Amino acid sequence: MNVKYDVLVSASEISEKIMELGVELTELYAGEEVVVIPLLRGAFMFAADLIRVMDVPVRVEFLGAASYGAETVSSGEVRLTLDTSFPLHDKNVLIVEDIVDTGLTLAYIQKLLKSRNPRSIRSVVLLDKPSRRLVEADLHRTLFTIPDKFVVGYGLDGPGGFWRNLPDIVALREETENTHSE
Repeated sequence: MNVKYDVLVSASEISEKIMELGVELTELYAGEEVVVIPLLRGAFMFAADLIRVMDVPVRVEFLGAASYGAETVSSGEVRLTLDTSFPLHDKNVLIVEDIVDTGLTLAYIQKLLKSRNPRSIRSVVLLDKPSRRLVEADLHRTLFTIPDKFVVGYGLDGPGGFWRNLPDIVALREETENTHSE
């Protein structure tokens, strides 16, 4: 099997949209601090690029949640794998998520963080698959809406935990090479 892929969102498109979002968030949080919480592991590249273009005081906390395990479809059960270590009471919280499909993980995280009484809570999402939505989640801003395909790259992994290092967001496809001779 030879693995190939189709580019859905190029690195340059990602960069352009992140710059726009950074300007918007700088204006929104002008004169205020914000606690940026990337959801691990898929959102780490998106969050790193985003906070570099935000011109406000930023504190970064990490939160890990899993609903996929080793599968390519959500199990429907969300598990917290890493929690924040900084109190969020009366803080501006910005959740950074790589992809929302069923909405289960983000809705769970939003409910959890709201219980900690932040001043504000917003979620920015790199990729949205609305065709797979099972529950609604509050999305402040989505950068790209994509079809119902399994995607990797730009921080998102695929089978075996690979493909996060691709600069583009791609849909994997498998093609069998004809290897027998006549």
